Amino acid sequence: MRTINSVCVFCGSSAGKLESYSQKARSLGLLLAERGISLVYGGSNVGVMRVIADTMMEAGGKVIGIMPHTLIEREVAHNAITEFHIVSNMAERKMLMGELSDGFIVLPGGIGTMDELFEVMSWNQLEIMDKPVALFNIDNYYNHLLAFMQHSVDERFVKKEHLLNLIVDTDESVILDKMVNYEPLKLDGGKWIHELKEETTKRMDTI
Repeated sequence: MRTINSVCVFCGSSAGKLESYSQKARSLGLLLAERGISLVYGGSNVGVMRVIADTMMEAGGKVIGIMPHTLIEREVAHNAITEFHIVSNMAERKMLMGELSDGFIVLPGGIGTMDELFEVMSWNQLEIMDKPVALFNIDNYYNHLLAFMQHSVDERFVKKEHLLNLIVDTDESVILDKMVNYEPLKLDGGKWIHELKEETTKRMDTI
């Protein structure tokens, strides 16, 4: 079992179309506070980001915001959270999020949220880190993305183990329990690279 003291949440700076996105963000915030788990997030004072941060603060939880100085005015920085870190750029933001977090939960969001999802998935794939990543699939928001990711596996661009290591659920309690019990499927890196080289060579010979 893993010790989860802090969770980084990636989510939209918009509230989205459905009220359920905010409702589930509140439920997750309350659960994190109840379990004594700190929230690490992008530091914004709008959208789903604000909902979960405010919920945590109202429940007595710890909230850590991280934002590049160039986005403070654009994203409307939250000035009523426990800690606020100003960094130089987006890359530094994501690196600090990774350092401060024991796992990641991805709520509905846009391009930035999906960028963050794939960034941390790639860190696990490359063994830069070994931390649970969970997709909070509220109202099936990510169904099409999951179908595309399965298509990438079927087309042999993504290893099935890397997709199976992504926790997917619609219940915040189940997600946290799965994160605590997370045991990633491992690949033999040397064997994988060898197989890729062999396959590439065979394909080149047919061209």
